[in-house]
Amino acid sequence: MAAAPVTAAIVVASAVAPAQAQVPPPEIAARSWVLVDMTTHTVLYSQLPDERVEPASLTKLMTAYVVFKGLKEKRLDMAHRPPVSTVAYKAIGSRMFLEPKTPATVEELLNGLIVQSGNDAAIVLAEMVGGSETQFAEIMNTEAKRLGMNNSRFVNASGLPHPDHYSTARDLAVLAMRLIEDHPDYYRMYSQKDYTYNKIRQPNRNRLLFTDPTVDGFKTGHTDAAGYCLISSAKREQPGSGFSRRLLTVLMGASSESSRAVESQKLLNYGFQNFDAVQLYKKGDQVGSYQVWKGQVPEVKAGFADDVMVTVPKTQVTAVKGEIERMEPLVAPITAGDKIGTLRVRLANNVLTELPVVALQAVPPAGWFGRAWDTMRLWIK
Repeated sequence: MAAAPVTAAIVVASAVAPAQAQVPPPEIAARSWVLVDMTTHTVLYSQLPDERVEPASLTKLMTAYVVFKGLKEKRLDMAHRPPVSTVAYKAIGSRMFLEPKTPATVEELLNGLIVQSGNDAAIVLAEMVGGSETQFAEIMNTEAKRLGMNNSRFVNASGLPHPDHYSTARDLAVLAMRLIEDHPDYYRMYSQKDYTYNKIRQPNRNRLLFTDPTVDGFKTGHTDAAGYCLISSAKREQPGSGFSRRLLTVLMGASSESSRAVESQKLLNYGFQNFDAVQLYKKGDQVGSYQVWKGQVPEVKAGFADDVMVTVPKTQVTAVKGEIERMEPLVAPITAGDKIGTLRVRLANNVLTELPVVALQAVPPAGWFGRAWDTMRLWIK
């Protein structure tokens, strides 16, 4: 499949697709998947990204995201020791082996949730934040809606099977990206290769952490219905560019623990080897000066609020072109950051993305005579 640009920040969405990479994409033995270049939020390769699937323990990314948000907002404390309920103590599936008599700290619970995929840790954290796991699930759903995860619904914090508990590869990619971007300090916890609690050492089930030094996360999942699932993320230097690219994969429904690692590695290698990120403009750089009417100065400097980058096949980097359509007439007052035009980035006949051109300076209104004079000039024009 061809690359598809993101049409809004964070949300992994499809628009007009540019040409394919010269090398055909690999065959992937899984049910659904999505490969995203986080540098530009561009989907490079996908299959059935919007098909509803059982997320299994990938659910715990949302559990962690909600807790991370509480920590960031100072509503929660890493040193707090929430009680271990009977429900949590008797949780089925993977566990970090909590003991009711010696409650773990929030920091220990997060490590147990992330590295050991502890269902008991997920329940304790859910009860701490929401009062009950059911109420916590409603918080998860509120967050999912806010993040734009339009095809997801959660009924528990652990990912245990339930007919009303579902997500998609695309939605999980949105969640994973937001976790990295909103909580970079906590994301580092996902790179740990093992964790010991209650004298029980458990390895991280993400095999890529052990085989690819550029992989620094993310999360595994498995149930009989979901198959073997893996979200992985890697960051590598782009030769000759002066910057690094981060790619993210979401793989659902592989046949084995080994297969999900192998297929995810194929996706990462394909993305890094066959696509490049191209920086067209830097944040704050002036790209032109446009005429202003009724202002104290005759022109306003134009540029961009953020770096302008796109991801394209390596063989087509030189074919990327940018064209700017100015808004006319520009009439003062103008505030720095106001949209004063539109940039369209093209690859051949395809529009990869559209971004606002903004004013890099404020232009106050002219005095009475200047405004009246320009009003007459505009009328004549």
